[in-house]
Amino acid sequence: MAEDLPKLVIISGPTCSGKSVLAVALAELLGGEIINADSMQVYRGMDIGTAKLPMSERKGIPHHLIDIVNPDREFNAALFSSYALPIIQDLHVKKIPIIVVGGTGLYVKALLRGLFECPPSKPELRKGLWEECEKRGPSFLYQRLSKLDSKAADSIHPMDKVRIIRALEVIHLTGCPFSELAGSHGFSDRRFLALNLGLNIDRQVLYSRINRRTMSMIDSGFVNEVEGLLKKGYSPDLKPMKAIGYRHIVGYLEGTWDIDEATRLMQRDTRRYAKRQITWFRADPEIIWVDPAYKPGIINKAMAFMDRLDL
Repeated sequence: MAEDLPKLVIISGPTCSGKSVLAVALAELLGGEIINADSMQVYRGMDIGTAKLPMSERKGIPHHLIDIVNPDREFNAALFSSYALPIIQDLHVKKIPIIVVGGTGLYVKALLRGLFECPPSKPELRKGLWEECEKRGPSFLYQRLSKLDSKAADSIHPMDKVRIIRALEVIHLTGCPFSELAGSHGFSDRRFLALNLGLNIDRQVLYSRINRRTMSMIDSGFVNEVEGLLKKGYSPDLKPMKAIGYRHIVGYLEGTWDIDEATRLMQRDTRRYAKRQITWFRADPEIIWVDPAYKPGIINKAMAFMDRLDL
């Protein structure tokens, strides 16, 4: 029965919208625990560039699925879901309120609805696509994807190498459009009752926050963090090392840009990423958009959902 399903309060929204701080405030009031749904915060040693909340600001509240793998380990939405499910079940049995927070929309969707079945990757096929991407550029593969599956291409950024290559790989392995496989699944296997709150913040305010936080990351030792990762032997070609911020600092360390240009590009690309996040979340009709500045209203919604208005 639906009432027997675990209840999740989900805090979604773009980077720098205040998700982590709000999650701590809710968890503190509800007596709950937090599950991270950010695809970068799972990596150990990647702290400043992923904007992990410092331990001093977590107020002793358990945060699950942070710092669980090294940067050279594969991690994806399916793995995230497999890690999160037993944690949710355990907290549900203990009657501990569960708050899921993060800006990786696919992780949240995979958790709530599951992932569609598709063939496992073939190393030789993926290697060939990556080599072609490095040689001709992501725009070349993106044009190919647009011809084979325009609907999938419309949902993927032209420079998102990982998703472009995966979509082409699935098309090659199945002979079907990637978007058709995803659509046929429909992400319909509901496993939880969820209150999905999206933080609706003015675009210019958000961009200003992003610019300031980028400067704060640089001032807080982001360059040293990236240098330390490289000294430990983590290749700049690793997927997390190609993420926003990390690839920019690697470029600075390799002499591609000076620190001012690396910072400017990091700010620009983070703003673009935030715009793509907003587009993703806006397409989800189940998200309830709230003003992060009006915390009493958000807290009341969460408490009512958890049947804890008596607190």
